[in-house]
Amino acid sequence: MDLHVNLQNRRDLAGQLYRELRAAILAGRLRHGERLPPTRELALRLDVSRNTVSAAYEWLTAEGLLEARTRAGSFVRGQASPRSGRVGRNSQVPLRARAFWRSLPEAPLPSPPATYDFAVGIPDAGRFPFEAWRRLLARQLRAAALPGGYAEAAGHQGLREAVARHVGVARGVRAEAEDILITNGAQQALDLVGRVLIEPGDRVALEEPGYPPARQVFQALGARIVPVPVDEEGLDVRALPDTARLVYVTPSHQFPLGMPMSPARRSALLDWAKQRDAVVIEDDYDSEFRFGGRPLETLHGMDRSGRVLYVGSFSKVMLPTLRLGFLIAPPSLQRELRWARRVMDWHGPLPEQAALARFIDSGLLARHIRKMRREYEERHERVTQGLTRHCGEWLELVPSLAGLHLSATFRRGGLKLERDAVARARAADVGLVTLSRYYNGPRARPGLVLGYGSVPTARIAEGLRRLGDCLANAADASAR
Repeated sequence: MDLHVNLQNRRDLAGQLYRELRAAILAGRLRHGERLPPTRELALRLDVSRNTVSAAYEWLTAEGLLEARTRAGSFVRGQASPRSGRVGRNSQVPLRARAFWRSLPEAPLPSPPATYDFAVGIPDAGRFPFEAWRRLLARQLRAAALPGGYAEAAGHQGLREAVARHVGVARGVRAEAEDILITNGAQQALDLVGRVLIEPGDRVALEEPGYPPARQVFQALGARIVPVPVDEEGLDVRALPDTARLVYVTPSHQFPLGMPMSPARRSALLDWAKQRDAVVIEDDYDSEFRFGGRPLETLHGMDRSGRVLYVGSFSKVMLPTLRLGFLIAPPSLQRELRWARRVMDWHGPLPEQAALARFIDSGLLARHIRKMRREYEERHERVTQGLTRHCGEWLELVPSLAGLHLSATFRRGGLKLERDAVARARAADVGLVTLSRYYNGPRARPGLVLGYGSVPTARIAEGLRRLGDCLANAADASAR
């Protein structure tokens, strides 16, 4: 144990050491059962006599805060005081963060998932090939595979090459390794783009409803957010403000409603960006899971002026906890983006990046996606049927043929009915997400967004049956 002790002067050294150790035990910094350094070792480290350390240990032992074990050493026996964590905090001067950060609610703490959990954006971790991933990662955790210094800010060269091949085959995206930066998920990619392109006060246009973390990252950088409505063809390009510096869209599978952006709208958006010297971020977040219809060409593939930045992630096709994503950007921004990454955290962890490169090149990723596409297609069908059967009187399904979730709007009733239904569902052990949470403006549409990545296939029918009962009870209560 590397124990820090602050001795102020050479007077009463044993007493000072005793009080420092006692305070550390009562505050919980030294926990029950931990072994303290031997008296000789601590004496050398503090430049005091061994008798000084022995005396302090003996006083703590006499108080019951230490336990001396023959030939084993001295171990902490006391417990932290329940109020010790607050000692001295009331006297501190409160520091004030920027207004944006103070405006955010408390970050939610992780809670146990419901038995019938329709969480959004969570893949089925139980079907991930952990054994194959463990072997690939173990090969990288060797001295021969790990560089001794810092690495390239753009990420592992082999992974950048593998990503270029992957998106070229799977999505028709034309990119070379030099165009790609490996990121810690899509959120970091958005942050990098914002740092490089956005000045405080610039306008950034986002879909309404849309992805809240994207809105938050641009707000944190000082941008003025402009919500732009979507309809059955996706983003309404006619509603874009002329002064927008950047537009963030999810054209393959609009989040959260689910419709793809029509070819006409895609062309109109690219023309709009070219005429106004604006930038488009295309977030292709779960395009791998398409269950019908002809896949549309990406905005990046249609772009001829280098204005589209393509953001991708492996959170949905693999696991969110791996924090692996990528950004495809034109050469004109590569220097600045790499500098921004160096300033932020230099680069991501290389062992995971190298393992992912092998995971892609060996065909394991493509195999896993094919397997999960079949599984999610079945769940998509079951959710569609269950919503129609058990909830069709109250909910209207928004058509969607891709992704890990479905959205439904209330046929009647407002936000109060939405809140009441979700509260009743929670009591019935059904986890739900409201549609209204994805709106930034005042005209939020009541509804539900039901993810089917983390709910087992066998539980979908019962979960939706319970949801139907909750909707009926909530509607009856609101009618009284």
